Amino acid sequence: MGPVREKLKQTKAFENAEVELYLGLVMLVQRLNDRVNTTLKGADLSQAQYNALRILRGAGSEGRACNEIAERMVHRVPDVTRLLDRLEARGLIARRREDSDRRVVRAWITKAGLALLSPLDAPLAD
Repeated sequence: MGPVREKLKQTKAFENAEVELYLGLVMLVQRLNDRVNTTLKGADLSQAQYNALRILRGAGSEGRACNEIAERMVHRVPDVTRLLDRLEARGLIARRREDSDRRVVRAWITKAGLALLSPLDAPLAD
């Protein structure tokens, strides 16, 4: 009996190897998500918020337009604007409309955002 069958306490064989592989991957992703969520909980961040902050940290002083942040998100969220609203309310990001095109809102990570991310790097890399 394979490890996936043992973990699921399944006595009969899977219909094929692909099903077993798929279920193994789903279980692995769940385990990793649980570990990440536990780490982020201490910083009062969701995975989507953490992802947005990392995107903005990588953008440096140029920042990113809100639509660019949405395109780069690993965990898709239906409303990036609300996600950024929450981060801005906590002082973790700053936003401003572009002078050249008022439809474009650009966001930057603040020093507080950088300070929040820094201690999370090592535990999440592990």
